[in-house]
Amino acid sequence: MTFYALSSGPGISGIAVIRVSGSETVNVIKQLTNSSLPKPKEATLRKFINKNNELIDEGILLWFPGPNSYTGEDMAEFHVHGSRAVIEAIQSSISEVSNCRLASPGEFTKTAFQNGKIDLLKAEGISDLISSETEIQRLQAIKIMEGKSSKIFETLRHTLIKVLSKLEAKIDFPDEDLPIEILDGIKADTTKALADLEKLLDDQRVGERIREGFKISIIGPTNVGKSSLLNHLANREVAIVSEIAGTTRDVIETHLNLDGYPVILSDTAGIRDSKDEIERKGIKLSLKNANEADLNIIVLEPKSVEFQSFLSALSKDKNIIVVNKLDNINETMDEEIRKLNPISISVKENKNIDLLINEIKKKLENKFISSNDIIITRSRHRDNIEKCIYHLKTFHNKNSEEEFDKAAEDLRLAVRHLGLIVGKVDVEEILGSIFNDFCIGK
Repeated sequence: MTFYALSSGPGISGIAVIRVSGSETVNVIKQLTNSSLPKPKEATLRKFINKNNELIDEGILLWFPGPNSYTGEDMAEFHVHGSRAVIEAIQSSISEVSNCRLASPGEFTKTAFQNGKIDLLKAEGISDLISSETEIQRLQAIKIMEGKSSKIFETLRHTLIKVLSKLEAKIDFPDEDLPIEILDGIKADTTKALADLEKLLDDQRVGERIREGFKISIIGPTNVGKSSLLNHLANREVAIVSEIAGTTRDVIETHLNLDGYPVILSDTAGIRDSKDEIERKGIKLSLKNANEADLNIIVLEPKSVEFQSFLSALSKDKNIIVVNKLDNINETMDEEIRKLNPISISVKENKNIDLLINEIKKKLENKFISSNDIIITRSRHRDNIEKCIYHLKTFHNKNSEEEFDKAAEDLRLAVRHLGLIVGKVDVEEILGSIFNDFCIGK
């Protein structure tokens, strides 16, 4: 089956790109141009016509014969003027070619993966690059696409496949003892692989945080300006601002690009003793949100004397203390607050907000972005690594000649979970390794 889709953004634009992939691509080109195929990978000016030989548009045609294309199949791109009428007319003409249909979401990249043009990690990197909203997200997506992560997982996987091939040989030829140096090598290789995988997991989930957004919670007593600060940073009215204490009763979230950092900023219910059942639930959610956040902005007033009760319940190493209402700071700041070296701001008069943003960036950079070797960017990566580690540890507990059958199964499962990360799970690879390293039948 041949599939097609608009690959550029929807709506009116100067140029639109319509992509076609599959065995009928040659027929699509001939029907829309009524001429011979252009030279491969060479931009060619062509007139595009419908079945009645009426001119639809004039634009650029690119022809990519398989397997040397993005999808690994015959593929073409039609670069036309980006009006809705032109796009619909081109797609309508393509649909009239037999065995042609609209592509499903991600089908071009899925086909590229199925045809061995890319692995799963690169496919995910492409998706992340398309979805990136900040520079740090773009850089992370590029690193994944460059293949460093794939290389690390493939190296570990091939190491375990090599070990597994030796165990399989022992199982197939039980009368032959493995030399002591091979047994020592098996233990050394699997121990190192286990240590490398555990090191990968010890990454503070930086990759996932960059991809999904750093969680920042604004927390503090009632009426200190938390909602006003959220609205100011978001540059729009996200939360209702009122002088009535307890206005915010739920967690309100907004996604921001904070000077290049992807952030999920949360406004929370004001912390105070309350007899209102709904407000108490909101306060409970506030504290839960703060404990789960990567960073807390604790907003106080110059004389917030009841802040210690909730402040003591939060992790000190992820807090930024802010004293709002700098415009009213003619009164003396409470000494207990002053000891915390707060940042004094005025949301109302837009004073020192830049200092707060710089402090947020510094906290994020120091806490989470200290390494250039970001490998894990999705929960499925982490889940498969954890399962691989589990089976390697189980393997070590059975690592004796009497338990080779059971140990080999644990190692197979460990290899499988590494293979799931990059999208390669193939028993034939183990057989190939056996035949290469052992003269079976000699």
